[in-house]
Amino acid sequence: MSVKVALAQINVTVGDLAGNARKIVEFARRAHEAGAQLLLTPELSLCGYPPEDLLLRPAFMQACDEQLHWIASELADCSGLHVVVGHPLQREGAADLRSKSWAVPARFNAASVLAGGQVLRSYAKRELPNYQVFDERRYFVSGRDAGEAPLVFDVGGLRFGLNICEDAWFDEPARAAKAAGAQVLCVLNASPFHLGKVAEREARMAERVADVGLPLLYAHLVGGQDEVVFDGASFALDAQGQLAARAAMFEEELLLIELDAQGRVQGQVLPLPELEAQAWGALVTGVRDYIGKNGFPGALIGLSGGIDSALVLAIAVDALGADKVRTVMMPSPYTADISWIDARDMAERLGVRYDEKSIVPMFEAFNASLAEEFQGLPLDATEENIQARIRGTLLMALSNKFGSIVLTTGNKSEMATGYCTLYGDMAGGFAVIKDVAKTLVFRLARWRNEQPTRRADGTVGPIIPERIITRPPSAELRPDQKDQDSLPPYEVLDAILARYMEEDQSLAEIVAAGFDPADVERVTRLIKINEYKRRQAPIGIRITHRAFGRDWRYPITSKFRA
Repeated sequence: MSVKVALAQINVTVGDLAGNARKIVEFARRAHEAGAQLLLTPELSLCGYPPEDLLLRPAFMQACDEQLHWIASELADCSGLHVVVGHPLQREGAADLRSKSWAVPARFNAASVLAGGQVLRSYAKRELPNYQVFDERRYFVSGRDAGEAPLVFDVGGLRFGLNICEDAWFDEPARAAKAAGAQVLCVLNASPFHLGKVAEREARMAERVADVGLPLLYAHLVGGQDEVVFDGASFALDAQGQLAARAAMFEEELLLIELDAQGRVQGQVLPLPELEAQAWGALVTGVRDYIGKNGFPGALIGLSGGIDSALVLAIAVDALGADKVRTVMMPSPYTADISWIDARDMAERLGVRYDEKSIVPMFEAFNASLAEEFQGLPLDATEENIQARIRGTLLMALSNKFGSIVLTTGNKSEMATGYCTLYGDMAGGFAVIKDVAKTLVFRLARWRNEQPTRRADGTVGPIIPERIITRPPSAELRPDQKDQDSLPPYEVLDAILARYMEEDQSLAEIVAAGFDPADVERVTRLIKINEYKRRQAPIGIRITHRAFGRDWRYPITSKFRA
């Protein structure tokens, strides 16, 4: 006795209930045609993840319920197929005890089993994450707290038990499913990507299998939603915890799996890409989906001849195609000739539109207007920021006129230390490499150049000019400026940043690890005093387990230093 199961690794859009429902139906029909008896969709696949405060709107909850029943009705002719759909569920008979109003019905992060044109039974998630990017306790009640029972259902003589994402990171939900008779554990997931997350997931699910002795099927979301990205890589483990199937990363896929009552599982196992490839896939997916799902016609990038804007350009072209990307070079009095040459070279290699608009006349006009006010005062960051703000104004004007979104080019190291200008290089709609430290910027640039690429002239070769990668980074806002004039070496800065910001180490712990106390004090002070800038920055793609954004909520006004 064996059962064929399909995992629907799909890219849905938050709030596109009808579109998401159609996609679920499409994948269900494909699964049925392939002989599958059970299809698993990801967590909250009907509404998208995370729906955030849409969940507080009664009309949204009602529309989700209507679409769930539409899916069941639409698949009534798929004889023998059970479909598990992730969706928000509202129970009128249960009050949300966290609400100020007893009249608010309880909402659950749920999954329902559909078959024969009916919604048969529903399961409510038991473990609600409230850390990093997660905020589920704001919206949902735990199924355990509400007295909801485990859900186990029969397909082809095998009994399947449901868990939803965080449930499978704890002992109790899986044990409860097994106690209710489950022979296979099905886990629906919307687990945001960060570097190393895939291996971490598989290891934790292997621990779950070892605890309950059941094979495990893991159906995962794929695609970008604002600042988070879902990587796919859905998988299956046999009863011994061995990997038996794995889908691709950052692609929609219908993963077919055969399993039997002895816990044997068979399927296709795709290898995991190297770390740089995973990061690149996340960044490309994030750009493609943010621009595509929000309906922007294309992207606009201020190209400087430096490595950050070069990297953002390469990502944008991979995500959107050269025809949807426009670059603008805006030289100042301090722009080196090689910056012009390298920027033009890269634009030509990729075949994107490239324009040059000098900011010298505007900069001179600003200086003339402020000459009396600034008389007798030395040049400083004021004049540097004026140049950056002129560029930001030009890019936003082009964006307003033609509709393309401005992609900012600041990296995580700059965002951390405030090495960026409000309303200048921070002006834009989406911060592509906001969570990419400068040392990783260099690694990704080299990795991308190693990938065989057909350039616009028909030749195959690197797309980023070598000099962009090898020359010392500079904002070029004053004569002979170098980033390292104002900042510690990036290897040092990024290491301190990772320990302090991502790992929550104290200043004393970082110094004890061998870092110079002056560098530690300098970097951590810059992180603290530039919080006000980051609060005004555009959102960007999260690729680490701690990014400036949803999971970094530090006060602007604070005297704490440790």
